[in-house]
This record gives sequence, structure tokens and C-alpha cells, in this order.
Amino acid sequence: MACLLVLSNFPDNDTAKAAATALVEEQLAACVNLLPGVTSIYRWKGNTECANEVTALIKTTDDAFPKLQARLLELHPYEVPEIIALPIEAGLESYLSWVKDGSTLTGDERRSLK
Repeated sequence: MACLLVLSNFPDNDTAKAAATALVEEQLAACVNLLPGVTSIYRWKGNTECANEVTALIKTTDDAFPKLQARLLELHPYEVPEIIALPIEAGLESYLSWVKDGSTLTGDERRSLK
């Protein structure tokens, strides 16, 4: 089981906090850091847009990611939310173990993903 860092931007702090709380309480993520004050410039439906957003840094595992992604899609207000998972190649082993413990799926849940 490997650890992942998942990135997702939200339109405001309240929405981001609600999603982060749900992901942690449901043990789909061990921790979510919310970084307010992000300015995003992007193309959407043929126009260049600029928006203030809150970036969520979500720590989880590759085992939990499919359920985390599905849940994030339910919680997210955007039509096409940013959900990008990056592998964590190295880190403090005790921290990575904590991430694994905090976002573990039961044996039955692992089998249902296959």
C-alpha cells in the first residue's frame, strides 16, 4: 500500500472544510490541509477565467483512492473538479505509517474495489 497526495481546489473555505471533514471522518484520508488564498487562472468553456480558491492537500493511500475520488465527486460543487493524485515517493516513515493507518480500508472494502 502506497501513500498519495491528492490535490483539489474548492470555491471557498466552508465548502473545502466540509469536504475535508467528511473525507477524514470516513477514513478515506488521514489528513487534509486547506490552503486559502489561491488564485487560479484557467480556461473554461472557451474563456479565460480567474478565481480565488482554496487548495486541499489530501493525504491518503492508493487503496483508498478510488473511494476517496468517488466521495469527493459527490461532495464537490464543481462540474469538473480538480482531483489529481501524486505518489509520495519518500517521507518520514512514521508519518507515512500514520497516513496508512488513518486511511485504511477493511478487507471487505479492499475486495469490493477489485
